[in-house]
Amino acid sequence: MKPVKVIVLVFVFILSFPLKATGLGVSLDYIQGEGDVQGVKLAAQYHTDWLSRLSEHLHLYFETSANFWEFGANNRYDSNLVLSLSPVIQYPLFTLGEQEVLAELGIGVALLDDTTFAGKDVSTHYQFEDRFGVLTRFGSRDEHSVTLRYFHYSNAGLDSPNPGLDFVALSYAYRFR
Repeated sequence: MKPVKVIVLVFVFILSFPLKATGLGVSLDYIQGEGDVQGVKLAAQYHTDWLSRLSEHLHLYFETSANFWEFGANNRYDSNLVLSLSPVIQYPLFTLGEQEVLAELGIGVALLDDTTFAGKDVSTHYQFEDRFGVLTRFGSRDEHSVTLRYFHYSNAGLDSPNPGLDFVALSYAYRFR
């Protein structure tokens, strides 16, 4: 069975379980990678209150996403489809004026359609997706957010070569409340 089919089945399986979600959300990211790599990420977010028992400041959501990456033009064109699932923790850093600024951290799993992309051989279809971001929320119910993120995809040394892929993304998200 092709890796993409496996990950789609895993996503369907995960999404079939009822999560105690305090809000569902969607996001759209513009992605800029090394060199001429560009892309978009479409994501569904499942916000939970699971960490509120530990601290009222901790927030957890799970994100499932589809990434579409492109590299080069004409005779050097390359593209890749990436599906991922990541738990993400957010924590407030400071307040700027009346806007709260938060940090987010997450380590998830990703499935790349192609193991060779933008001139790099990443060895495996299965990768880890690490992220760090800074965001602010706004709107009457904090239903909107804008996030600047750094992503790193790597197989964590489970296979060689492991050059990793790095991206910066600007994201807009809307949380249904």
